[in-house]
Amino acid sequence: MYLNSNIKFLRKHRGRTQDDVAFALNMKRSTLSGYENGIAEPNLEALMALSKYFGIAIDTLVKVDLSTFSEGQLSQLERGFDVHLKGSNLRVLATTVNADNNENIELVTEKAKAGYATGFADPEYIKVLPTFSMPFLSRERKYRTFQISGDSMLPIPDGSYVTGEYVLDWTYIRTGQPYIILTQDDGIVFKIVENKIEEEGRLILSSLNPLYRPYSLAAADIKEVWKFVHYISVEMPQQNENTLREEQLVKAVQDLQQKVQEIQLKLNL
Repeated sequence: MYLNSNIKFLRKHRGRTQDDVAFALNMKRSTLSGYENGIAEPNLEALMALSKYFGIAIDTLVKVDLSTFSEGQLSQLERGFDVHLKGSNLRVLATTVNADNNENIELVTEKAKAGYATGFADPEYIKVLPTFSMPFLSRERKYRTFQISGDSMLPIPDGSYVTGEYVLDWTYIRTGQPYIILTQDDGIVFKIVENKIEEEGRLILSSLNPLYRPYSLAAADIKEVWKFVHYISVEMPQQNENTLREEQLVKAVQDLQQKVQEIQLKLNL
């Protein structure tokens, strides 16, 4: 149990005195001191008040040693990304910030994919990834860019850079939408998703390219999920065969209409 040490750690991390916190929670300073020193245990009402004050779930306050968290991980918690509040397993994203304390967009290139599969939760590994920013994306959300490979998501070309928004609660994955998923066995995949986590504990992953068959991914094999935002490519997307056939048909009809008009003009002479 880490409740007493966490209360003290969070208070100091925020630069508050015992008097500050006790006054905000309408309790005696000696009572708060007793909680921090492990002399006394808060009742449920006090636990709820502490949870609300620090913005961290009771389960996290009690079960997780917050003093071991990096600044980036604490920042995630303090901005509301505490999955114990959503009834999931604890997943705290390793991240980086720029000189203005705004979230970076880290870039995971094709060469970095193998390392990312094992180092995604290591703040030291995340620090060495290239970073950039996009002013048109929200500062209130977390983004990361991944380079994809292969032709399974054509017309999005091989080698494109796909940016995703971090998804904390997987129950909110929307069926029929594209996501970047870090998996246990296959590394990073970019697929259209059917969400069956609540009913069956799995996702169904499909490709845009019809040559690839859908397959099932167990929730236990998921490490991270990122909702597709946009992609960048140096190549023009390949034209869809159906679209090409439609264009050819339209042109053929237009040519035929023109020939009919020419024949009518000759008959009217």
